[in-house]
Amino acid sequence: MRKVHCGLLLAFLVVPRVSPCFAQEEIKIDAAAKATPFPHFWEQMFGSGRAILALRESYRDDLRAVKQVTDFRYVRFHAIFHDEVGVYNEDEHGNPIYNFAYVDQIYDGLLKNGVRPMVEISFMPKKLAFNPDALHPFWYKQNVSPPKSMERWDGLITAFGKHLVERYGEDEIAQWYFEVWNEPNIDFWGGVPAQRSYFDLYDHTARALKAVSARIRVGGPATAAAAWVDDFLKHTAEKQVPVDFVSSHGYADDTVENLFGTNEDIPMKDRVCRAVGKVKGQMSAAGKSNIPLFWTEWNVPGMDGVRDTDFVGPALAYTIRDCDGLAEALSFWTFSDVFEEGGPIPQPLEGHFGLRAEYGINKPSYYDFALLHRLGETRLANDNLNVIVTKRKDDKLVIALWNYVDPDQKGAPKKYRLIFENIGFNGAEISESRVDDDHSNTLAAYRSMGSPRYPTEAQVQKLNSMTALESPKVRPLKNKDLDIELGTNALVLLEVRPGIVRQHGTKHN
Repeated sequence: MRKVHCGLLLAFLVVPRVSPCFAQEEIKIDAAAKATPFPHFWEQMFGSGRAILALRESYRDDLRAVKQVTDFRYVRFHAIFHDEVGVYNEDEHGNPIYNFAYVDQIYDGLLKNGVRPMVEISFMPKKLAFNPDALHPFWYKQNVSPPKSMERWDGLITAFGKHLVERYGEDEIAQWYFEVWNEPNIDFWGGVPAQRSYFDLYDHTARALKAVSARIRVGGPATAAAAWVDDFLKHTAEKQVPVDFVSSHGYADDTVENLFGTNEDIPMKDRVCRAVGKVKGQMSAAGKSNIPLFWTEWNVPGMDGVRDTDFVGPALAYTIRDCDGLAEALSFWTFSDVFEEGGPIPQPLEGHFGLRAEYGINKPSYYDFALLHRLGETRLANDNLNVIVTKRKDDKLVIALWNYVDPDQKGAPKKYRLIFENIGFNGAEISESRVDDDHSNTLAAYRSMGSPRYPTEAQVQKLNSMTALESPKVRPLKNKDLDIELGTNALVLLEVRPGIVRQHGTKHN
């Protein structure tokens, strides 16, 4: 419901620079609405660049920082078999030599910090490659060739799996996931024909891992743009190849044609979850609705550096709202700008994927995830597209509210009137936290510092202190109506402690 509201404001919060007259939207918040489980699928897993980066202290600093605000459980990265990790070599007679020293250091570092790997099995060691010169354009030049010998590939996978079980124990490895390759439907795989050769690689990999331990969980096809899943499930069913989960990718700025094979007009904010829903439907049609779906890469549109701005908050919240119930994990790519696909990043805050910029600078997206981590474990039904209403175990209502505006649109501030139903107001309190142009705006703080290309430790500490989430503003909630104003692409989190309900002279908590 919308109405025009002008004049004096009744809100307990006022955002600067708000127009004196603009449309107001009414949203009913019913504490007795239908409740459903709300697992935090958007913060179960994060992506990161490639395996060797996990040995850097800057990577581990970022991992610890994001773990602190999201408590994420899994991390995924490319290239555990890249030659820089040193896993595979051959002696002068051509016999395989395996070395898992760096593998151990990589995984030990994750586990020490309370995070398990989603093991992406990639890319091809050059001495095992059919074409040693099949190098991807990325800066670290991973080899995307099929193996020169499937027997030797089987041997590598078997040795890898056995080593992990011996080092970490079968009970621990049974809690990991093993994903075969990365985006084989595009230029990350050089097999010909691409699909059939990838399916052959998957078959060998899955069977080799299961031969090590039936408890190892393996899946795929890890495709770009939600591709191949129906063909993959048909193939594995016909060949009786194990599949413990399905994985695929899709970004908000992937084209509609690539994601869906159509020319429909689908807004970018709707593309990710529609693609997830497509894959979910394919799994159901194949009789695989009982296994997990992991969306192992996604992010908001990347034009004009918006990934470093407060746009991420509403885009993230909208995607969470839209994807609820579709995937067990929606893995944001990435948690850190310790990342080198195009080479070393020349300067912080140039619009890269991560939640933390170089040198450990917290972006607005870092604070967005911190806010949304506070959402409850139960979702309350609400049809409004700009809100998520939840209930936490401490009985607080926790509400995310946003003002989404596409990066290529100007947008305008919005006023919302929240109308609370079925909560007590006697002693009720509401607290508010937000990320917007005036709160946790890292870019503005960085520019006010002169945009240092190589910020010092003191400058980074100052930036993170300047942009840290403010302490929640707490107010009494005296009646059922609450007016609140949000600037363009603001995200606000409201936590409501209900009061006492009075009925027929009796007090009920």
